[in-house]
Amino acid sequence: MSDLIDDGEAGNTPEFSVSELSGAVKRMIEGEFGFVRVRGEVGRVSRPRSGHIYLDLKDDRSVISGIVWKGVAARLDTQPEEGMEVVATGRMTTFPGQSKYQIVIEDMRPAGMGALMAMLEKRKAQMQAEGLFDPARKRALPYLPDVIGVVTSPSGAVIRDILHRLRDRFPRKVLIWPVAVQGKACAPEVARAIEGFNRLSPGGALPRPDLLIVARGGGSVEDLWGFNEDIVVRAAAASQIPLISAVGHETDTTLIDYASDRRAPTPTAAAEMAVPVRLELLSWVGEAGARMTRAMGQRIDMRGQRLRDLSRALPRPEDLLEGPRQRLDVMGDRLPAALTRLVDRRRLQLSEQAGSLRPVVLLRAIAAERARSADRGARLAPGLQRLVQVRREALARRMDRLSLRPIQREIAAQGDRLAALSRRMEQAHNGRLAEARRRLEAVDRLRETLGYRETLRRGYAVVHGDGHVLTTKAAAAAASGLEIEFADGRLKIGGGAAPKPAAKAKPKPPEQGSLF
Repeated sequence: MSDLIDDGEAGNTPEFSVSELSGAVKRMIEGEFGFVRVRGEVGRVSRPRSGHIYLDLKDDRSVISGIVWKGVAARLDTQPEEGMEVVATGRMTTFPGQSKYQIVIEDMRPAGMGALMAMLEKRKAQMQAEGLFDPARKRALPYLPDVIGVVTSPSGAVIRDILHRLRDRFPRKVLIWPVAVQGKACAPEVARAIEGFNRLSPGGALPRPDLLIVARGGGSVEDLWGFNEDIVVRAAAASQIPLISAVGHETDTTLIDYASDRRAPTPTAAAEMAVPVRLELLSWVGEAGARMTRAMGQRIDMRGQRLRDLSRALPRPEDLLEGPRQRLDVMGDRLPAALTRLVDRRRLQLSEQAGSLRPVVLLRAIAAERARSADRGARLAPGLQRLVQVRREALARRMDRLSLRPIQREIAAQGDRLAALSRRMEQAHNGRLAEARRRLEAVDRLRETLGYRETLRRGYAVVHGDGHVLTTKAAAAAASGLEIEFADGRLKIGGGAAPKPAAKAKPKPPEQGSLF
């Protein structure tokens, strides 16, 4: 009996499909929480290729899933990062595909100055761990750059201060890359400016700067936040051109200050770091030149005095030549006797050698060489015969391996290929002739269609008079005789015999005559 009652009660309960129940829950949540503001810590952050941002908002007890659509994410002043405390504004909804609720975020701001500073410190520690602030990466500034690139707003007082200071100290060529210095466009424009200056070719039409200055006046933390963005800091660290950061006043510090090669407290100070004072440099050069002249004069005087002192210790030239002159006289007296003895000694050696040179000795040497040549000649003929025999045997072995079949197969294959190419060439030639013949026939039909004789066949006529085509009534009245040309012949009207047309006159097209 109880089973029957339970079945009856269950039968009265309405049944929902899964989609219906999910839709009802979705409508209830969206109706009750159409606009909410949530304060929490950003947890997991995911950025797929679609451009949307998926994140978690959490506190010490609960977690809510959140989503920022692509269009809203591009408008956010501060991009969400894990661990940042924010206040998110949006609407609650559900995702039936996973049976969960989530908040669709339409605006997101840091939860006070403390959150911004905490995020800044976290980002600073992360970049420092990556080595972006390593002093070993910083480059020395050029002493006197030829071209200076300035990344700043073209309408502010900063650029005027920099140009005025450079003009006072040492005029240089300045390239200005205009950017937004606050707001959403600040970070990407500044990063593109730094990368753009680095991509210029040295010595090109637009010269590559030798030094970069990134400058902005003072402001609040929010105004200067663009210079704390990741893309700006990494662009400054990767710059191959030495870079001076002059963002804010002396008390303002941004992350680009740590990544740049030199930090200037103000934009004016950056201009002072970039170039020396021209007048001071000229004065120093003049003073150094005078000092060098004095030093060279003193050195020349000291060396001259030293040379004079040393020359007093040297002997006279006559004293130096007395000994060699005496030795030369002694050697000159001994030379004739020495030459005579040398000639006698050479003559004695020649006579001794001539005694051993007799014709008998030469004849014996010639006979020995002839016997040796005859012996070698006798052995040469058998050696040549053996070599010829060996080469013939080798040639016979190789001839056994030679066959005409591969050559014949190659000739047959090439002949077939030549025949095929000949057939294709003949077909192509015939096709081109047929196409040319078809086009010629079409042109001939067009000529016949456009000719004036076709017009005559449609009922028109041409009026001739005195051997000419008449086109006006006055010309017809003045003619001695008229002749009308139809498609099937000519008809004379009045006058005598029709005059003969000019010998070389060509028939004119029908549009030159009267047609009726």
